[in-house]
Amino acid sequence: TYGRISRYGLVAFASSLDQIGPFTKDVEDTAIALNVMCGRDPRDSTSADIPVPDFTKALKTDVKGLRIGLPKEYFTDALNAEMREKIMAAVGVLEKEGAKVVEVSLPHTDYAIAVYYIICTAEASANLARFDGVRYGYRAPGVTSTQELYTRTKTDGYGPEVRRRIMLGTYVLSSGYYDAYYLKAQKVRSLIRRDFTEAFEKCDVVLTPTSPTPAFKIGEKAANPLEMYLSDIYTISVNLAGIPGLSMPCGLTASGLPAGLQIMAKPFDEETILRVAYTYEQKRGFTMGTPTAVK
Repeated sequence: TYGRISRYGLVAFASSLDQIGPFTKDVEDTAIALNVMCGRDPRDSTSADIPVPDFTKALKTDVKGLRIGLPKEYFTDALNAEMREKIMAAVGVLEKEGAKVVEVSLPHTDYAIAVYYIICTAEASANLARFDGVRYGYRAPGVTSTQELYTRTKTDGYGPEVRRRIMLGTYVLSSGYYDAYYLKAQKVRSLIRRDFTEAFEKCDVVLTPTSPTPAFKIGEKAANPLEMYLSDIYTISVNLAGIPGLSMPCGLTASGLPAGLQIMAKPFDEETILRVAYTYEQKRGFTMGTPTAVK
């Protein structure tokens, strides 16, 4: 996947999925940060050699006639009711400013989680193999053999989730399983990418929740990794399809937890995303306030 921002210096997790983007306090700061971060880098062959616009010029409160696509697969019973309410309220703000809402379909959405966690774990298994304590990363002390060096370094140096993903990735790449898992996942990934290409023929941006539920406590889902992975359902398609996306707050739930709004656009169309996000931020009519601490 070619991107506007160089990945040089990034610790590679999943090379075909990794993206870099800023965390900022508002949309204007995002535009300013992108102006600095974007551009061709000769040290990263995957950085796109295309002109970089002045992203701050996209900061306009003007979405009149712009088509907002709502994928029907994202607005199912799996979406928390409060989250749905916040998203639709955001849609209403944009409609009031002249945007047009259209229904789109991303029919392969149900496969996105499985495809993502096959591809990302396979690539993580290959990428993280270099951290063996010889040339890269942590080196376990007091070892007496090469075998112990590798075993101790990777056991002590990786957390349980990293080890879990490496093992899953090694399995799906192993002899006899490559075609059944990794190769098939890459084929379905092409279908997911095609879903977005067809959706953007009907709309200018796709608007979705960032997560199906409000934020959960740190470590709350650690005992059930699958449940934790399912929280990624709305965001991983951006990485699989190779398109830009932005997540921004759109209100607090009754319990004081933040709800997130995700805006996606065609490849290299960050300017439209920024225009929609800036319009919503300026016209939503409220300040976010501080999320409630959950005990």
